[in-house]
Amino acid sequence: MLAVFKERGWLKQRQRQRTDSTHVLAKVRAINRLMCVGEAMRFALNSLAVVAGEWLLAHSDPEWLDRYGHRIEESGLPQSQEDRQAVAELIGRDGSTLLAHIYAADAPAWLREIPAVEILRRIWIQNYVWVEGQLHWRSNEDLPPGKQFINSPPVISALPKRTCNILVLPLR
Repeated sequence: MLAVFKERGWLKQRQRQRTDSTHVLAKVRAINRLMCVGEAMRFALNSLAVVAGEWLLAHSDPEWLDRYGHRIEESGLPQSQEDRQAVAELIGRDGSTLLAHIYAADAPAWLREIPAVEILRRIWIQNYVWVEGQLHWRSNEDLPPGKQFINSPPVISALPKRTCNILVLPLR
């Protein structure tokens, strides 16, 4: 391996090699956050489709099927920081719209009890902030501590929570 690294110019003889990976970790964390919000939105939409399909059809944007109908993969994300920021804010607007519909006074109250909706709400709180009526992607410095940070929707099951069994049936 060392020979290949030297051949490609990644290692040079008798020079100090850079060993910190802060820039790499920051980029990985940003991509992970973007994938997390996309997957949380997909998870909430899929859960709502099962228990409240008619309600979801009436309160969703037709473009959401294209955006969230498939798994969010790193290879499908934009390369530039500006483009990733735009995608993060687009997903943020979509999720905020969905949450606004769910928490509207005329929405069925049981929608708020769906675990995927609570996960979406918590992930949105940690990744987005409202400033002067505009939704913004939080900076890395403004994120919750690592122990409280939800990295992916399934992580929520490992967090402390109250125990309850809820059977949700659509109202007719």
